[in-house]
Formats: sequence, structure tokens, C-alpha cells
Amino acid sequence: MQTLADIDFAALTQGAFHPSPSAWEDQVFYFFLIDRFSDGKEAGYRDLANNPVAGGATPLLSPAEHGNAVGSEPAAAAWRNAGARFVGGTLKGATSKIGYLKRLGVSALWVSPVFKQPPWSDAYHGYGVQDFLAIEPRFGSREDLRELVDTAHAHGIYVILDVILNHAGPVFSYAADRYPTEHGMDPRWDGKPYTVQGWNDASGAPTLAYGQAATDPGAAVWPRELQAPESFTRLGRINSWDWYPEYLDGDFFDLKDIHLGAGEIDSFQPSLALRTLTRAYQYWIAYADLDGFRVDTVKHMEPGATRYFTACIHEFAQSIGKENFTLIGEITGGRSNAFSLREATGLDAALGIDDIPDKIEYLVKGRRNPADYFDLFRNSFELGKDSHTWFRDKVVTLYDDHDQVRKGNNKARFCADGGAPLALNALALNLLTLGIPCIYYGSEQGFDGAGDNDRYIREAMFGGDFGAFRSRDRHCFDETHPIYRELARLLVVHGQHLALRRGRQYLRAISGNGQDFGEPQMIGGVLRSVVAWSRLFIEREWLCAINTDADGKRAAWVGLDFTISPLGSRLVCLYSSDPAQIGSELVVAAPRPDWRAVWLELPAAGCAVYGPTA
Repeated sequence: MQTLADIDFAALTQGAFHPSPSAWEDQVFYFFLIDRFSDGKEAGYRDLANNPVAGGATPLLSPAEHGNAVGSEPAAAAWRNAGARFVGGTLKGATSKIGYLKRLGVSALWVSPVFKQPPWSDAYHGYGVQDFLAIEPRFGSREDLRELVDTAHAHGIYVILDVILNHAGPVFSYAADRYPTEHGMDPRWDGKPYTVQGWNDASGAPTLAYGQAATDPGAAVWPRELQAPESFTRLGRINSWDWYPEYLDGDFFDLKDIHLGAGEIDSFQPSLALRTLTRAYQYWIAYADLDGFRVDTVKHMEPGATRYFTACIHEFAQSIGKENFTLIGEITGGRSNAFSLREATGLDAALGIDDIPDKIEYLVKGRRNPADYFDLFRNSFELGKDSHTWFRDKVVTLYDDHDQVRKGNNKARFCADGGAPLALNALALNLLTLGIPCIYYGSEQGFDGAGDNDRYIREAMFGGDFGAFRSRDRHCFDETHPIYRELARLLVVHGQHLALRRGRQYLRAISGNGQDFGEPQMIGGVLRSVVAWSRLFIEREWLCAINTDADGKRAAWVGLDFTISPLGSRLVCLYSSDPAQIGSELVVAAPRPDWRAVWLELPAAGCAVYGPTA
């Protein structure tokens, strides 16, 4: 398809569509980059029916094979270079792993952008789109996308697709009339438009007249409506990421900023480009039966553009029976900005990439006070809400992701600096506290990528030339891995108890002697302690806890709600990283008259969940 007129929406919207979930806070997300997840050629993985798949060329990675790609400097350089380009993951490969994901216990997939990139580009991440109505052929076909969604739906899993409004790929080149400058051959934003040399052709050369309609589907930008010259701001790349209006109107590196419209939020006038993109994404909802979008770079779009898109997408989704189609915004620039933009624009949730990941990771590693994390969910009066349960479905929480903007140029997964023994605790803290939890692919296998570039936290699960753990030609779909196995057990409990998904949340005070209670705190800059919190739901209490000491067991009195958990009542262990504890009970005692508490013991790096007895 080359224009919106090529789409028969009347025919496309006939028939039944997969319904939305009643509550997104009940879901557990799993985010993966298509190019880095699966090529479908792995040997020995298990299919949808949990049977070993015959054939396949890539064996399972063993611990002894970690580092098999970096035995010499030439080999290490080849491995590093491979991570900067497409390595071979496909939509069909992802479909083949729905069984792996279903048995893990996730219920919603967040899939990286799948749209066509410029043919000459190595933008494997998918965020530099050249054709918004076509699938990147290195990923597969539009039929492959539909098959992925249909297969996921058949196994109780929703699919959320990553979409981009703010920019297209490097679809044109600037003329050199205003540079070289003092910055060299670098058209930086200075508030004045640059002359465009031409649309880039299928080889990446600006040989096609800008503003004239292109005919080659590998050149310029598509659909054709976007080829109008006013579709792009043409102001050069962003240098100051927090300077208004530079961060709104500038290019994202070599990606070209799309002019979305003009005006304040209440009087915003959408551009033809924004109307075109909105209609294109409505097409993908209907064609592939999608359940939601993760909207990229919301900070860098006019709030009015986001509001227009949000309203149009929600209305279209509702018109075909998707009453709770979700729109999740990636909003950098601080927590307050994220929530005010979410409120103003009608987005359903914000992606918690500002302070939440830092506080999850370093609380679990004993380098943050627990209150630093739990207090993030207690400032709802400041935001005009009357209960902190408002946060339960308005923020997607995670601690690892594909960008890690919080870490600057030095990227590192949770397990990169010896965090592997505590990895399950990070997943548990994320899963069992407020918000919609999201698992970044490979976390369930203890991936430990680190380096001075995004590529090092985007390892290929299926091996290839840029496999995880500095390997190649070995896959990591290991359902016997301790983290995968324990997370799957924990997700069963999470799915069985509504309180663990929707309950009110309170960090609990602890005591070593039963007399002196206080919230866990670092001592000498280190936290080695039981950290416990309650989820309260319909006058009942569930208790969750982790041990931030990776080297030794910890125990403490843990305070509970004085009225909901009366003296002599019991909590039963629903999950523990020590299987011997499961089914055991804690008896609520009064170590001092004005407290109700239980004595809780956890193994080194342990975690546990207790619930009320029947």
C-alpha cells in the first residue's frame, strides 16, 4: 500500500476483534526487540504444547560457553560490530516462542517497532521508519505480524506494539548551504530551517527532489501523504535535550522530526502528517487485532498532538469493540512531567523510566533506602488524586530496558556487576508492588550485558553473531534456568491473588528485638536487611518480603496492620525462594503491646509471599 486511499477500512473492520482486558494492572508485560529475540532456528526449545521441537541449528548455551565469541581481539571486535546491525530476529521466530512466554507466566507482549526501515539502514531497533504502512522485510511480512498476534491471543496473551509519531527515519539529507559550521558537517538545531538536498534513494543518497512525489518504495517516506514538504520541521538535530522548543522541533539524531501541527493543547490544529500517521496506526489496530500501543518519545511531541492521537485511537478502538485499548507513553524529563503530560493528553499510562528503575535496582542491591522507592507511590495528593492506588494502572514499572536513559553512556543490565544472585528479588519487587510490571527480555535468564553503547544491553536471545554473555551461535531459551523457573512459580501466585495486583501498598517497619521498630535503612551506605511490604485488599493483608543480603540469611520482626491482622491470626507462605517454607505459617504476635508483627526469616537473597489463611 502506498497511500491511505489504498486501505478499505469498511472491509477491514468487519467481524469480531479480540476484546481488551478489564484491567491492565492485572497483566504482566514482557518487552523484546524483534531483531534480538528469536529467529526460529533454535534447537531443543519447547513448543506451544511443551514438547521439544525437532530440528533447529542453534544449540542451547551452556555456562561453559559464556564468552565463546570474544576469545581473541579480532573475534571480540567482530562480536561488537555485529551488535550494531541487524542480527536476524523475526516475527515468525517470536511466534515460535509463545509457549516459552506462556509457561513463564507473562500475559502481554510489548513488541518493538516492526515497520519498514530504509533499505540501506542498520536501524535494527525499528525506530527509524521509512514506510509506516509496511513491515520491515528483515522481520517478515504483515501476515507474520497477524500470526504473532493471533497465536498470542489464542494463549491468553495480549500484544502491545511500539509506535512512533515524533519522527521518521533518515529519509532525506540536508544540503550543505549552512554547514560546515563550527560544529563540522553537523546540522544542529539553531532555530532556523535547513535546506533539504533531496529525498534519500534506496541506497541512501539524496538523489530525489524533495517535495516531489517519489515512486520507489525503497526511497523517501511512505505513505505518499507524508511526502508533502511541510511534513517535516527540517530544523536540524537536537543538541540540548531540555531546551524549549529545540526538544520539540529538532531531529532525533539522524531521524527526521515530523511536523505534527501547531497551537496550544486546547486549540491544537493537527497537521496532515499527524492525521496520516493516526490513520495508518488505526489500520494496524484493525489489520493485526492489536491490544495497545507504546507511544515513543512523547516528551518530544506537542501535547496537543499527543491528545489528538490518543483521542482518535481510543475512539477507533472502541468502534471495533476494543473498549480498553491501552496507550502507554514514553515520557522522559522527570516524574512530574510524565504524570502531568499523561493527565493532559489522555494517555492511559506512563512508562516509568525516570526514577523507578534506579530505585528498584539499587534497593535490591542494598544501595538505596526502601522508602526512596515506596514513597514514589505515596505522593498522590500532590497529583490531585485521593488514593495511592491510582498508580496501580497509570505507570508501567521496570528496572531494565533497551535504552537505560538514566545511566547515560555507560549501560549495564542488572546482573552486569555481580547482581545475578539478587536478580529474582528485583523481579519480585517489580512484580509485587504497585504499577503494571514489565520484564525486559533476557532478565529471566540473567543477561548481564554492559558497555558504552545501547547494543550491549540488546543481546540476541537466539545467539547468532551477537549472542548473550558475549557468545555466538548459542540460544538462551532455557526453561530450566533458576531465574526463569522461580519467576514462573512467582507469577502463578501473582495471578491467583488479586491483592498482589490491586491492593493498597505499605512499606513495613522491622525490628530485631521486638521493641524498636523502624523502616529498613542503610547503615554505612549499605542495606543488608529484610525489606517487607503489605498489600491490603478487602480488609485482608498479604505480606511480601525480600532479603537484600546475598551472602547470609536475615530475620526480623515485621510489623503488620493492627486491626486487619489481629493477635493470633496466621499468614501462610504462598511462595518462597526456599521451597521448604511454602505452606508454613507465621503467627501474628504482640512483641510489644502497641504492635502486631510476625517473625520472618529469609535465606540469603531470598524472597517470600505470605497470605491470609482461609
